[in-house]
Amino acid sequence: MALEIERKFLVDTALWQRPVGGVRMRQGYVATKDGTTVRVRIAGEKAYLTLKDHAVGLTRHEFEYEIPVADAETLLDTMCAKPQVDKIRYRVPAVEPGLVWEVDEFLGDNAPLVTAEIELPTEDTPFSRPAWLGVDVTDDHRYKNNNLAREPYSAWKACQNPEEQLRQGLNAVAHHIISGCS
Repeated sequence: MALEIERKFLVDTALWQRPVGGVRMRQGYVATKDGTTVRVRIAGEKAYLTLKDHAVGLTRHEFEYEIPVADAETLLDTMCAKPQVDKIRYRVPAVEPGLVWEVDEFLGDNAPLVTAEIELPTEDTPFSRPAWLGVDVTDDHRYKNNNLAREPYSAWKACQNPEEQLRQGLNAVAHHIISGCS
């Protein structure tokens, strides 16, 4: 049985240094209901059909199958809702062996959003936080890719109140200061 356990964070783009070799991704959703999603993704020269159920804590079932790119293009063009998610993904090794940060730089209506996810073997697996890691948005459903497809970042970020923007900025600064002192 395939399980996905992940945490998601905003990226402090002032501290983030984009590596070479990102992979362009286009993805759409055939269906989403009650936290269950059916996603179609083209990632570089490969394509995937992924099914995910609703999360319990940080954990949910995930089943991913490689499909022909031509099939994925047809599904995205004919069966997936619009708008879709367009992004570049960078894989950055974590300090801990076997863990990898997946940093997504969103394009189009979700620009200039940049997020980082880390998949963990268990919910309580410790991990180091890179200096460029910002606010934890794991529990903020607005940042889930299927929600970004339905309601792009540009549509709701402009409406975010100034106090929330200040809080997020201060959290990133505080984390940077604390990390530098340890």
